[in-house]
Amino acid sequence: MSTLITNPQKDKILSKEWLISYSSLIIGTFVLALGYAFFMTPYKITPGGIYGISIVLHHKFNFPVGLAALCFNLPLTLIGLKLLGPRFGVKTFVGFILTAFFTDGLIYVFGSDPLNLHDEVLLASIFGGVMMGVGVGLIFKARASSGGSDVLASILSKYTKVPLGQQLMIVDSCIVIIGFLSFQDWKIPLYSWLTIFIMGKVIDMVLHGFSDDKIIFIISKKSEELRKTIIYDLQRGGTIFQAKGMYTEDEKNVLFTVMNRRDIPDLQKHIFNVDPDAFISISDAHEILGKGFKSLKDKIE
Repeated sequence: MSTLITNPQKDKILSKEWLISYSSLIIGTFVLALGYAFFMTPYKITPGGIYGISIVLHHKFNFPVGLAALCFNLPLTLIGLKLLGPRFGVKTFVGFILTAFFTDGLIYVFGSDPLNLHDEVLLASIFGGVMMGVGVGLIFKARASSGGSDVLASILSKYTKVPLGQQLMIVDSCIVIIGFLSFQDWKIPLYSWLTIFIMGKVIDMVLHGFSDDKIIFIISKKSEELRKTIIYDLQRGGTIFQAKGMYTEDEKNVLFTVMNRRDIPDLQKHIFNVDPDAFISISDAHEILGKGFKSLKDKIE
């Protein structure tokens, strides 16, 4: 499972940005290969994508996993270049070539089942999903791709008009089902979908980081008092929106602020003291960039 990365900006060769980008790409492909070689391949888990098919071919015909993936990725990417235009940079080719090389190299050096987990396939699916998510996340940070079913999904999406996200789900699910039909084990697709789910969550964590921050919306008739409370008592900033009630059509102020989850109980206590009837909505903030938080410059670098 992977996502197409468009990279309109080219880093100057041997510049700091270039070195960081390619270091992230190399480490990411190696970690991803560890996931395939140590956790997926030995236990016949097919986590969607080209490597899902490659793992099936490996167990059925003893074909090298990385080489099989390379045989699929190279023509698919070239076809994608012809049909979709220049959406794939040099890093994408480097990404799927390194992933294939590392995967087969690790299997050759450490053997077909280096961890000897035996029947602990659940552990393999969990830790494999985590490791692969870290690897793909680092590859995405390098603004690259490891290739995969995303190319096929993009081609199908262009001609079927089905949204890309849905096409990716369809393609990956079909590959998981191919694994089930090939190995005749109903547990295989369950482990595979678990791996895909964990992998997606870890990719988000790698790309956006861990955050304890919360987004808070407050609607109150005493918005001015709450504004002062947030600024002076809690020492936080925020924004005020003008809104209108859907039912009464009364003009209202909506206070928007962001703060750490540790500060939420204090905020709720202050709001209760000022206006017990206030409406509050609190949601997770996956990533916050800007003044008072992590700068956009630090994020890009």
